[in-house]
Amino acid sequence: MSDKENVVLEDGERMLSPVPMSERRPTFNQIMVWVGFGYVVTGLFIGGVLAGFGGKPGVSPQTALWAIILGMGSLSIITALLGIMAQKTGMSLALVSRYSYGMKGANLPMIIMALLTLGWFASITGMVGQIWGSFIGNPSGVIVFDPANFGYKDITPITLEVFLACFIFGIIFTITAYVGIKAIEAIAIPISPVILIIAVYVGYEMLAEGGGAAAFLEKTKNIQGLGLGNAITAVVGSWIAGAVMGVDLFRFNKSVKAVIAGVVACFILTNPLLNIVGYIGAVSVGQFNYVEWMLTKSALLAIIGVIAWTASLWTTNNAELYCNSLYTGPVLSSINLNINRKKLVLIAGVVGTVLGSFAFYQMFFASFITILGTFAPPLAGPLIADYYIIKKGKYDIAKFNSEPDYHMAGVISFVIGALLGFIFQYYLPLPFDLPSGLVALVITIVIYPIFYKIFNKEMR
Repeated sequence: MSDKENVVLEDGERMLSPVPMSERRPTFNQIMVWVGFGYVVTGLFIGGVLAGFGGKPGVSPQTALWAIILGMGSLSIITALLGIMAQKTGMSLALVSRYSYGMKGANLPMIIMALLTLGWFASITGMVGQIWGSFIGNPSGVIVFDPANFGYKDITPITLEVFLACFIFGIIFTITAYVGIKAIEAIAIPISPVILIIAVYVGYEMLAEGGGAAAFLEKTKNIQGLGLGNAITAVVGSWIAGAVMGVDLFRFNKSVKAVIAGVVACFILTNPLLNIVGYIGAVSVGQFNYVEWMLTKSALLAIIGVIAWTASLWTTNNAELYCNSLYTGPVLSSINLNINRKKLVLIAGVVGTVLGSFAFYQMFFASFITILGTFAPPLAGPLIADYYIIKKGKYDIAKFNSEPDYHMAGVISFVIGALLGFIFQYYLPLPFDLPSGLVALVITIVIYPIFYKIFNKEMR
């Protein structure tokens, strides 16, 4: 590939090369990206799960706090380990995976992450469209797509208003991801502090509407049945894919301190706050999604809620689509199909927008994310084990393009971990309700050095 072709393909975002220190981004900007990245509906949803929303098993407030502390603590450690690796090397997830999976072996985790981020993009686009549909209603009276025709009788039909909202915002999200990391920062910096303030305010108002702290605690006395283990599983499972995606954001950090600050912004500040607000809302007013609650209060609160919701999910969806191009690009490049990052963003953005407009979120989100989520955690195992255990925290960055096609230690340990995660999730539940994906990740880290010794003569 010529230098001119490489410049066009790289697009200033370093899709196929490490980010030099001269191109690293300001720490404050990156922290705001992580505040916005962490602000997604699953945080509220998990709060509702812990509260037993919909009459399902839940946990007490004390147990919920422990689940949040332990779950987010685990995510913080995983994300920090991957983030420090990214910051030290400047490499994306695709590039750093070459050291533990091989040049072509890295395609395996990249394909999984590409599917996962595309599914998330389509789902978040659907979330935004659904909120606007609740706000606008259906004055046109037009139904574009009815899931009931495909056996999903409990899902509300997609109205013209919901369809158009998905389509319009899907295109907007695609445009900002098309521009790159600077556009993501530009969206996140002004929005992130505002959405946090709104979340705190609305959480307080929902608590007050429910009768205050005393009434809240009284209502929680009968919440039980989920167990701490399953609660931790829910918390970890909701964000493990985001922890892996962090590599592609942290490579722009100037220091390890910036990585830690980003981790704290997402997993100590933003996500726990959403979990708590979701829990309070589910118990106090019977609704974990505070925007749905705001829609019933007043026109002003409804407008603020819809705009804040759209803006907050905008920051997350930018990251999903941006990272998706960093996974698909290297996979295609490995088969000599070199496509510019911006074109990949446009293709994935169009596909994700169409899926989101036709009820992907409403019909498939839960099962899609759960199934792929069982495979996502173990893919980080070879990276962590290779960098910290085998290579002692040092990579020869100059060799990122000269690794063997396959490192069988990474491929085999990941496959074993992924299969175990799937089995633990669906067929052989672990004792003490231990989180399947997290346990599978630990197993992968443990067995990687064993297979490394087997497949690498220098270790014999």
